[in-house]
Amino acid sequence: MMVAIALISNMLYKSVKDNENRLKRQLTQNVSHELKTPVAAVLGYMESIVNNPDLDAENKNHFINKAYLQSKRLSALLQDISTLNKMDDSKFAYEKEQVDLVEIIYDVLRDTEDVVKGKGDELVINLPPDIIVTGNKSLLYSIFRNLMDNSIAYAGEGVTIRLSMTYSDPQYFNFVFSDNGVGVEEKHLPRLFERFYRVDKGRSRKLGGTGLGLAIVKNAVLLHKGNIDVHKLPGGGLEFFFSIHR
Repeated sequence: MMVAIALISNMLYKSVKDNENRLKRQLTQNVSHELKTPVAAVLGYMESIVNNPDLDAENKNHFINKAYLQSKRLSALLQDISTLNKMDDSKFAYEKEQVDLVEIIYDVLRDTEDVVKGKGDELVINLPPDIIVTGNKSLLYSIFRNLMDNSIAYAGEGVTIRLSMTYSDPQYFNFVFSDNGVGVEEKHLPRLFERFYRVDKGRSRKLGGTGLGLAIVKNAVLLHKGNIDVHKLPGGGLEFFFSIHR
């Protein structure tokens, strides 16, 4: 019996380690692939300038602006990877404090106001005046900012974005974030929180997404002892239900 238990334990351990190694290799390949695109673009634009010293000012500025945009994308990608690595590291302790989520949410709204207006989107916010939790301010901001950025980037133009607190209990605040945009096919829903998963790879890169936003949302929610789920709305769009521990 003891020998059988030992054999089964070894098999399970090997299976878990093999799966971990596979996931690590896959993540490394994904990171490498995602980094190559903006780096190659920046090098290409810079080489065009260096190899053509007589390039006119208009084309030179065009290449510089393109390189700048790709550099910003690369910076955002590295920042998102760093954020996820910190959340994965159990030894890394985020500082926690009393945070008013209403203030965080309105910071997000102010930071995205110009883009929302430019797209003709409508915001419907239904929250009580004070929602106080013990958490990390930066990570809490990233939850609402990444959900907002996701809707802004992929829902389409002229959509309605809604955020409300559905109910609260002695331990959790519960929220729903939704938009009535184009949504995604049902088959994509189970994978939306995966790192680097893209519903439309070409469109996502064109819009400047890193493919990590919703993964950061999920990890930040979990670090605040909550849960998150996503559903497709009947009329189009997505609806995220999530909780944050008080």
